[in-house]
Amino acid sequence: MSPALREVDVLNISTTDRLAIKSILVIQTKYIGDVVLTSALVRNLRLAYQNAVIAMLCAPGLRDFVVRQNIADVAIGFDGRSAGRSLLQRVKEYSSLVADLRRRKFDLTIDVADSKTSRIVQRLIGAPLRVGYNPPDRPLKFWEVQPANIFAEPSGRRSGAHYLYRYLSPVKALGIELREVTPRLEPTPVGRSASAQILAQSNLPVKAFVAVHAGARFEGRCWQPERFAAVIDEIYATTGLRSLLVGGPDERATAQAILNVAKSPLVSVVGEASLETLTALLADAFIFLGNESGPMHLAASVGTPVVGLYGLTPPDIWGPVGVLHRTVAPPLPCQCVAPDLCKPNNPRGVYCVQRLPVAKVAQATRDLIDAVRQQASETPTEPAPSSRRHP
Repeated sequence: MSPALREVDVLNISTTDRLAIKSILVIQTKYIGDVVLTSALVRNLRLAYQNAVIAMLCAPGLRDFVVRQNIADVAIGFDGRSAGRSLLQRVKEYSSLVADLRRRKFDLTIDVADSKTSRIVQRLIGAPLRVGYNPPDRPLKFWEVQPANIFAEPSGRRSGAHYLYRYLSPVKALGIELREVTPRLEPTPVGRSASAQILAQSNLPVKAFVAVHAGARFEGRCWQPERFAAVIDEIYATTGLRSLLVGGPDERATAQAILNVAKSPLVSVVGEASLETLTALLADAFIFLGNESGPMHLAASVGTPVVGLYGLTPPDIWGPVGVLHRTVAPPLPCQCVAPDLCKPNNPRGVYCVQRLPVAKVAQATRDLIDAVRQQASETPTEPAPSSRRHP
């Protein structure tokens, strides 16, 4: 181990020789939206530690996405859920994972997942430099240990700041300059090719369609399919923009419900496009319309304007960043639309978004379309090379 990385030097991390840090692990085992937001942290790490290989511990289904979108150099899959596995199976999986991570000899680990499991993993890895939150998102139980020796200031739900800044706060804790604030992803060549093929087959011009995502990981975050269909029809009638339904395999029933009701020409690739292809499709869209979910953050990261539909989740904390957008949320507190299902004060367990009327969402979508068109008309364009005047 380099002398620059001894634990006794932790308090002087801002003056540590960054050339000595060769390997960094970012622990982010949450969902795709969280990974997209965390990509801004990784961009800052790349700029500060230019000789380091950056790995990410992530959900198994996001490994290819993380590497192909250049979010991290290496992706290591880890499923912290216990469903369907015995205690013995989980212990074996954890032991194998920790042994693999220890062999990699990370110089620096950054735990942005901030869970009981992630803290255990970070402690067992035993890197010299370990970043965590103080205080953590949820208070530690009396038997829990905070393994971090560098502490990031928490922000997010409780502070009123956008959750992105929670994921960026390790930058300050490490004493490095914050140079990249907005998550920015680029479609891969493979993704662009697949998107071009889908759009050609569907007769959808680039930047002339609405990407619509009607699903979400939690049922309570899903606006009703028939209301999506009504907005899709109205937008087509008033602006001429067709819509493309996007989503994962478990959202096919929702997509079919929209297809059964919509009267305007509509295309669906729900369950058929990889995340790599989805990234390119969202970049090719004119705007995005959808529930508060990972694809919404993904659309914003590729620069596509967003209409986001919200329930109890605060748009100020989990809204799209870095693009023109409109967020639509019902007034709160509300008269519950699902009293037998809602769990008060739990954004994952309420159905508040289903109180949004079609007219309000349609108006927000038209407003965004007008704003994007207005912005485009005000942006000067470079003349074609052949039409430029020479001195």
